[in-house]
Formats: sequence, structure tokens, C-alpha cells
Amino acid sequence: MRRRDLLQVLPAVALPSAAARAQPAAASPVFDHVVRLIVPFAPGGTSDILARLLAPELSRALGQNVVVENRSGASGNLGADLVAKAPPDGHTALVIDAGILATAPSLFTRLPFDPKRDLQPATMLIFAPYILAVHPSLPVKSAAELAAFAKAQPRRVDVAHSGIGAANHLTALILTQHWGADGLTMVPYRGGAAALAASAAGEANMIVNGATATQPFVQNGSLRGIAVSGTHRLPAFPDLPTFAELGWPGVESGTWQGLLLPGTTPASMVARWEAEMRALLARPEMARRMAELGGEVRTDGAAAFREWLGRETESWGRVIRANNIKLD
Repeated sequence: MRRRDLLQVLPAVALPSAAARAQPAAASPVFDHVVRLIVPFAPGGTSDILARLLAPELSRALGQNVVVENRSGASGNLGADLVAKAPPDGHTALVIDAGILATAPSLFTRLPFDPKRDLQPATMLIFAPYILAVHPSLPVKSAAELAAFAKAQPRRVDVAHSGIGAANHLTALILTQHWGADGLTMVPYRGGAAALAASAAGEANMIVNGATATQPFVQNGSLRGIAVSGTHRLPAFPDLPTFAELGWPGVESGTWQGLLLPGTTPASMVARWEAEMRALLARPEMARRMAELGGEVRTDGAAAFREWLGRETESWGRVIRANNIKLD
């Protein structure tokens, strides 16, 4: 080919068209300032423990400082509302026991945000079953003894929980109804950490709470483990039977920790968060750490999380209505 002909051909082959130059390839979402993980509970609960484990690793992955902020109040709604109203740029995320979002629409007469519209699920993070435990002063050492005692002497059983209408409160209600035990005193606290501290101190003598936060109290003897929800026994407590083995309801009850973003966050940023969390929690050392804390990694992604939330909202709504529970 002559030099003149070659020069005429090369521009068409080597250079993009004007239209192509006007449409740059989509860039991966960028994190350009501090990232906030909002935990809507006091320090020491499952969400807080998880967020503080994730924050340093996320800082390295995202190239930005990641800070954990505890914004407790209104049964988790205060922190959730903060994220719902945050700029939808992916720099503010909610780490929460997703059961709170499933119960809120049926539980509260008024909410400052719409969980379905104003919060965007990015991915579930972990599932930690509940541990049902009692204070050592309660004269029971097995599931059968606890059920019989609660039925025979209900006024002597005070059940600590993380707030009226919380999933652990509702699970305790379902269990005691199954036992035929009426008249147990349900004692609400501001989050699971406060409920645990009260139970360990003997202010309340029974608790149903996430394994991640509850496990240390059982290991040091402050509480006596009785049973665990879920379908299999916890490695740390192989002698504790499961709800499934006992024929109790609430097998799937537990703390489902998820990560959500403001509702109008771009899909590309939601996908970035999903990918980062999946990669982080897929690391053998992280999976091992979760197992040590009584949890299981559950990074099923945004679509699966959204479907789960819809099912749980319906299911817990029926329990709330059946027990005539309502909060302003």
C-alpha cells in the first residue's frame, strides 16, 4: 500500500469516532472522602462488633478512612433515618440487624422514613443465631427445665430484650407462648448490649440475643446457655441443643446483619459496596473470625437481601398484629 493510501486509512482505524469520544466508558465509583458506617445502637452489640471488625479492612480496600458512628435511639430508627436522609453518594452506610427494618413498618404508627423506599439494600453480611440464656440464679439447667419453670412460675422470669417489637423480643414471645407460659415480664432495654449487661448483672434472668454478642457472657459464666436458634449447634457450645432439635418455633430467628445505603444511591455504587463486602468476608481469616463469634457469612447480594426483607416484613408483621403491639 502506498504511503498516501495508508495515511488515509489509519485515522478511521486507530481513532474513535466523535460520538464514541463523547461517551466515555463508565468509571468505577470513587470514594473521595471519609466513609461512615452508622450503627443505630449503643456500642457492644452485634452490629457494633461487626462494624468495628470491618472498618479497618474497608479503609484499606476503599483507600479512605472508615469510621464507625453509634447513633442509638428509637429502636434503631434514629440511625436508620440518618442514613436514609444522607447524600446518596455511597459514603454513608448503615450496618444494622435487618430484623429492625422488617418489624418497623408494622410496629410504629409513624416512621420518619420508608424502609422500602428510602434505604437501598447492598448486601447481607452475616447471620448469627440467637442464644437463649439465663442468669445462673435461675434454677434451671436445660431447655425442658426452663420451659417447665416458666410455665409453673412465670412471675419469677424476667426477659431482657433490645426493645419492644425487636426480633429477639418477638422470638421470646413466640417461645413462651409455645411453652404455655403466660405472665413473663418482658423488660426492654436500649439495645442488645444493655440487655446483656442487665442479664449478666441479674436485673433480668432470661435473654434471647445474638450469639456474636452473647457468646462471651456464656463462656465466662455470667449467663448459662440453654439453647440456640438456627439449624445446627454452635462450635463454641456443642452441648447446647438447637430450637429445631427441641421442636421449638423461631428456628430461623437470629440477628441478620446487613448493609444498606440511602435509597437513591446509584446502582453502580450499590454494586461496588456489594463486591467489596463479598470480597472482604470471603477471606478465610474473616470467615474464621465470624465463626469464632458464632456467626456465618451471608453475602448473598442486594437482590437476595431485598427479597428476604420483603418476606420478613410480612412474617413479623403477622406476629406483631397477633400480639397487638404498637408504638408511636
